[in-house]
Amino acid sequence: MATTADIKNGLCIQHNHAPYQIIEFLHVKPGKGNAFVRTKMRNLNDGRVLEHTFPSGTKLDVVRMEYRNYQYMYNDVDGYNFMNMETYEQITLQKSVINAPQFIKDGMECIILWHADEDRPVSCEIPGTVVLEITYTEPGMKGNTATNTLKPATVETGAEIRVPLFMEIGEKIVVNTADGTYKERAK
Repeated sequence: MATTADIKNGLCIQHNHAPYQIIEFLHVKPGKGNAFVRTKMRNLNDGRVLEHTFPSGTKLDVVRMEYRNYQYMYNDVDGYNFMNMETYEQITLQKSVINAPQFIKDGMECIILWHADEDRPVSCEIPGTVVLEITYTEPGMKGNTATNTLKPATVETGAEIRVPLFMEIGEKIVVNTADGTYKERAK
């Protein structure tokens, strides 16, 4: 058992008969009244986000979770297939449990969150940034770096993002997977 004093980002708790992972939290001590903890939690079964306020000192049921390294192999009609980097065991995950499936590419190492008590995968996190090659975009113009104007581009995974006007087909870029934005040219 834990209390609201033990809340931190990434903590997994049992709430309303489902496992939730804390995404954000804020301890609030108003001038008048009792302290409380305002949280934003993601349901690990269906991915929905819930905002909930716990009174200070509330007891919480902590769920044991494990992080395991897997490598993405391919996807088919059943889902996305991953291989454990240590045991070579293969599993299939549905698109809904992967945080940014549009940016996943063959051979990418991902971290899969496992429910330790039930021995089942719950969610899959791909790296925060990925290097992808631009497969299609309108022709760029040399010297067009003074403005922050963006144009659409398709990357090798099929996802469409916005890139600066000077980018060309075949260039490798770094993409932020959290919000799907262009970060920089790959070095």
